[in-house]
Amino acid sequence: MSDLLIISYRTVFLYILILFVLRIMGKREVGELSVIDVVVFVIMAEVAAFALDSPDKKLVMSIVPIIILLFIQLISSYLSLKSKKFRDLVDGDPSVIIRDGIIQESEMRKQRYNLDDLFQQLREQQIGSVKEVSFAFLEPSGNLSVFKYEETQPVLALITDGVIQSRHVKIIGKTDQWLVEGLKTNGVNDSSQVFYCSFENDKFVIQLKEEFH
Repeated sequence: MSDLLIISYRTVFLYILILFVLRIMGKREVGELSVIDVVVFVIMAEVAAFALDSPDKKLVMSIVPIIILLFIQLISSYLSLKSKKFRDLVDGDPSVIIRDGIIQESEMRKQRYNLDDLFQQLREQQIGSVKEVSFAFLEPSGNLSVFKYEETQPVLALITDGVIQSRHVKIIGKTDQWLVEGLKTNGVNDSSQVFYCSFENDKFVIQLKEEFH
């Protein structure tokens, strides 16, 4: 009977603790969880299960790992906010799967993404043919973002957090040198000062970092 009371108490306590920890971690949709988020949640679930399966063990043995996981997640979130390279390392970058109605076979192989998965996700978005698609991006979350010709086309960030996104520049058919010259034309001599930059309707959209305003 004592074990039952201990397990009941721990269940309520861990529920409140994990709920509190998840609130601190911030709001996420399941499909938008990063790799680190998933790892943290899986380990957290295992730690909670250990606490419930072993009522003879001290509860602090489970509380400490959960708090450590919270700090790991907060630190990784901070690094992700400050560093595009860290975000790409952890989460990856969206991959162009369809471009101008043509499936990018090499990119699909690189992402280990097969045609069955592609067609299923297209059907889920009521798209019957790849020829209807101007761009389809496989997001780091695994979701497929699809743009049809008659819809507003995707705008790619050419610079984020002061880092030139050469892959995006190449996708729009330009070069890094073209981008640098475009920045100079708009009075920006150093790309590291740029928080965000894109090229829309044949003109640059540039937002400088706050310290350079």
